[in-house]
Amino acid sequence: MYTRSHPVLFALLAAARLRPVTRLGRAVLVSGTDPYREALTRIPLDRTAAGTTGGAVRELSAGGTLFDQDGTGHRATRRVIAEDLGAAGVQRLRPVWMEVLTRRLAPLDAGRSVDLVPLTRELAGATVCALLGSTADPHAVAAAAATAAAAAVRDHLPGPRRPASRRAAVVATGHLETLLTEGRFSRESALTAMLAVAAVNTTVAALPRAAAWCADARLWEHATDERLRPTLVTELLRVTAPSPLLPRVAAADATLDGCPVHTGDRIILLARHAAGAHSDPPDVHHPARPAVAQLVFGAGTHACPGARMARAQLNDALAMLAPYRPVIVRARVDRGAALPSWHSLTLRPGAGAGSEADR
Repeated sequence: MYTRSHPVLFALLAAARLRPVTRLGRAVLVSGTDPYREALTRIPLDRTAAGTTGGAVRELSAGGTLFDQDGTGHRATRRVIAEDLGAAGVQRLRPVWMEVLTRRLAPLDAGRSVDLVPLTRELAGATVCALLGSTADPHAVAAAAATAAAAAVRDHLPGPRRPASRRAAVVATGHLETLLTEGRFSRESALTAMLAVAAVNTTVAALPRAAAWCADARLWEHATDERLRPTLVTELLRVTAPSPLLPRVAAADATLDGCPVHTGDRIILLARHAAGAHSDPPDVHHPARPAVAQLVFGAGTHACPGARMARAQLNDALAMLAPYRPVIVRARVDRGAALPSWHSLTLRPGAGAGSEADR
């Protein structure tokens, strides 16, 4: 999947994993666990520099979001989002994605197949709309978020640029913002609009891949066990690493694992390697340390506030899929997505699936 969807990028990542920190011109690639954490917690980062998430947000929208703020504004925004995505927020949103899972997985009861990718898009779009109080069509929101992210990422990550990618990103972002102003969505909620882009794209990247891993590695037995499933969820998110790298820019001189970092250097943080996704498969009996597994969601003030919701959604999806012991019928890589993703992942009930009473 990685080499087919982002060939240049992942060739670079494969070369970088040999050392904890590697300098390539003005770029510093960070793959070691400790240097990765140190880069996020101890080095001042320029949130608005070109080639970063915050820079892309500022170019594509009016700015003022979580990704391009500093200091007091950043902390205040994080508090607002933390409340929306905390335990109470997740409980409020859970019926939304459970309705999608229940309805879209119903064909498995009749032995028919289900494509997890459109299911996950609807799940992510519906959750975002509920989070923001919008009455927009979840499918349209998910499509706009995917288009905006794909165009923006293609424009500032290593690899070939697509013609007019910047304009496509601007148009898609504008369309997304228009969609999200429908219904009860208010300008106070606009602070979370770009978080919606992140939520949709990471969910669509992570959930089908986690299910595919369960099918390939025969982990459904662990998914049926309520005691083991939370650990399985954490391990699957660690190895799938929905956002495999984080592009940042240093705002001050520093040193990482003996490598000098200069103001303005581009820092490519390889979350996938820092969390051991490339070397340590998921193991519910000997999982990675929590501090390591958490790295796929960032660290310190740069930790993703949506981690709790991501775990809850994957936990519920695996719990509903596990009794069917689904197997993969068809799989196709999405070559145009912002993050490594499946374009389609079709599952059908496998041998040994439980009875309807069991479900």
